[in-house]
Amino acid sequence: MDIPKHRSGRATSLRDATESSKMEGTGSWDALEWTKIESISHYVSNVNLDFLLEAEQVVAEGHGVVLVNTDDAGTLMVTNFRLLFLSEGTRTVIALGTIPLATIEKFNKIVVKVQSNARQLDKTPPQRLLQVLGKDMRIIVFGFRPRTKQRRVIFDALLRCIKPARFWDLYAFASGPSRFKSTSPQVRLLDEYFRLLGKGSYRASINMIEIGSFTLSNDLWRISSVNSNYKMCQSYPFALVVPNIVSDDEVLQASNFRARGRLPVVSWCHPSTGAVLARSSQPLVGLMMNMRSNMDEKLVAALCSKLDDGSRRKLYIADARPRKNALANGAMGGGSESSSNYFQSEIVFLGIDNIHAMRESYARLREYVDTHGRASSDGMSSFLRHGGSTWGGGNLSSMSTSVSTLGDSGWLLHVQGVLAGSAWIAARVAMEMASVLVHCSDGWDRTSQLVSLANLLLDPYYRTFTGFQALVEKDWLAFGHPFSDRVGMPTLSGSGNMSFELSRQNSASNFSTSPMRQSSGAFTSQPPASSHAHTSNNYSPIFLQWVDCVSQLLRMYPFAFEFSAAFLVDFLDCMLSCRFGNFLCNCEKERLQCNVYEACGCLWAYLADFRTSEGGSHVHYNPFYEPLKYNGPLLPPAAALAPTLWPQFHLRWACPEEAKAGEIEEQCRKIIMKNSEMQKAKEVAERKAREITNAMESLNAELRMEKQRNSSAMNIAKRTSKENMAIKRAVQSIGCKIHFSGSGDCIVDIESNPLEAKPDCLYSSSGKEPDGTLRDDKKDMSVSVTVTADDNDGINAIGRVCETLCPFRSADGGCSWPNGVCAQLGSQFVGLRANFDAFDQLSINDSYFKSE
Repeated sequence: MDIPKHRSGRATSLRDATESSKMEGTGSWDALEWTKIESISHYVSNVNLDFLLEAEQVVAEGHGVVLVNTDDAGTLMVTNFRLLFLSEGTRTVIALGTIPLATIEKFNKIVVKVQSNARQLDKTPPQRLLQVLGKDMRIIVFGFRPRTKQRRVIFDALLRCIKPARFWDLYAFASGPSRFKSTSPQVRLLDEYFRLLGKGSYRASINMIEIGSFTLSNDLWRISSVNSNYKMCQSYPFALVVPNIVSDDEVLQASNFRARGRLPVVSWCHPSTGAVLARSSQPLVGLMMNMRSNMDEKLVAALCSKLDDGSRRKLYIADARPRKNALANGAMGGGSESSSNYFQSEIVFLGIDNIHAMRESYARLREYVDTHGRASSDGMSSFLRHGGSTWGGGNLSSMSTSVSTLGDSGWLLHVQGVLAGSAWIAARVAMEMASVLVHCSDGWDRTSQLVSLANLLLDPYYRTFTGFQALVEKDWLAFGHPFSDRVGMPTLSGSGNMSFELSRQNSASNFSTSPMRQSSGAFTSQPPASSHAHTSNNYSPIFLQWVDCVSQLLRMYPFAFEFSAAFLVDFLDCMLSCRFGNFLCNCEKERLQCNVYEACGCLWAYLADFRTSEGGSHVHYNPFYEPLKYNGPLLPPAAALAPTLWPQFHLRWACPEEAKAGEIEEQCRKIIMKNSEMQKAKEVAERKAREITNAMESLNAELRMEKQRNSSAMNIAKRTSKENMAIKRAVQSIGCKIHFSGSGDCIVDIESNPLEAKPDCLYSSSGKEPDGTLRDDKKDMSVSVTVTADDNDGINAIGRVCETLCPFRSADGGCSWPNGVCAQLGSQFVGLRANFDAFDQLSINDSYFKSE
């Protein structure tokens, strides 16, 4: 296997790449060669800042800064939204060095003195570094020029911008809704309730909420407005789904027996079996577990509706905590239910650790990935950290140690625990038709994880884009997961007096360094001049862990989800950045008080617009999605619940090449795009073919009409020819010869005529005198009459011939038939028209005129 190469430096190296330092295993922070960095005379704020977002403003700048992870030099800027790093050469934004302020978990100033020989120790200036730990698995280190105040400027700006004086100074309010406006999530929550109750034809509205007309119901469940003013429970939504047989007064009484008033309510109900998935907080049973509440027991028993055979369904009470933790909470008045007090119930402890264990596990996972990544925060590749030529130092024991470190983080075990618990809950509802009540201590961390993940397994609707949004807004936002506390953002209750924990540990503990890096002896770290921990003891990546669980299900069932892993990554980035108002504050009540829905942009609208830009070929769409194949519950067996690192999220910064686990999806997406283009080309070709076919049909129709006209003309010509032959024979019968030329002229020759023709008759005679008079030669007289093509009508032609030859015509040249002299004669020289009319009146058959 080829050994990956160390990152090559720029043309002007920022590191002391001497052979001795390489052999000694140095080459990290101590090797920065600041003298070779050219100072930047101009300020970025004076150049084109097209990369800034709407309402984003530059607060502070540092020049000649080095991004130690990648050995890049550039300009570091603090804006009111993010920490932004521009490369020195291309003036482009470096993604690794650019992080939203809300995504920063901690940032520290670190002073590092280079371990050189004793003579030069005091002469070498210490390296001044700024370390940034991100909630998205990043550990970034920036190096600043010595004997400058740029690091202090950047550090102070971070303190001011991450900890705003007022809650409304957050960037989400400064940017406003822009074009990503949000509709009311309360309306969307009611629409989801209507869907669960089988009332999907109803549509919620603001007016419905204002007048309180949203309390619909079915045979088993109803929507209650008992918490519409948030007096019963401040962290619950304004509308709750409860059993029909329990009144609002009983609901109020039952809320007093649960921690923070978070009583058992329905989160999801099976559309056909009637089984429900409910959630609550821990009961207040006390240290001796002897406290009881009749109303709470009645409410929980009402979750067990009757089966078709008339029996009552079983109830499982799933306590997300380890049993010992539940017992320990009894000392503070909490605890867990007793199955003897709740009808036909069974108590199950799922053994999931608390938020503090998850926070520590996530920090260890981040350190592991950074230590063994391809681009680590000390600027060294893990392949070369010990000066060896192979991974991990080149021996099997070190490789095994690094792999076990991942196991020591416990992150995958925690993810597996959440997956297993959710799969168990979904199986009870789907296979046993039992109802399940889930709770932990407060019912907003582990409970939200288990309930929402079980919903995702049970209902295919939640595996679509719209359904995933409805699921997050229902089981996380509406039911009061404290996002501000868990993500580490200022809250409304703490506005104006927000305390941020300052780390009291030394720099070695603040900066997560692995034993491998500490043993190199390349540098020594002094306690930082100041360090800052952005998060309090309430910070924990609970929601991030849940999205990790969703990605594991997506890996196991790639055909069951409409969205892809890339969508989950972008979704998490938007949530952690707090660029939008959806995940601000700790509950629905606080978000309404802050008016975040109208004052801030909407994350869902932004992601939807993101997808619309490329249509179905966008990376957010899962190219393998087959909704008909997985239109029921997903019930993974225990053996399938073996989670792995989520490469698209966990490895994207430290191992960018290995993070491209979606290459198969990308190839499939390219094939789909090509197929789509070919389909469009096919449609265009088919449309053109239809147009050509229609044109051909039109031409064929015209051709048929032309053939019909031609046939009709031929018939007319034949009929006219027959009539001409008849006329010819009729004329010949009176002693005349008629010749029809091809040009349409008609020549009539009269062989003999006993009558004297008029002098002005148009004829030619062989007995014509030189002076133009006619000779009296009755033996052979011929007269030629020419009929033009305009007179080719049979009757007109005969009439013209008759008028031309008639010796008895009137003075005006017209025919005087039937009063003319010709009509008085009985000879053969009667007028031609008279003969023709006579023949026509007698209706003599054509057969009379035999062809010669």
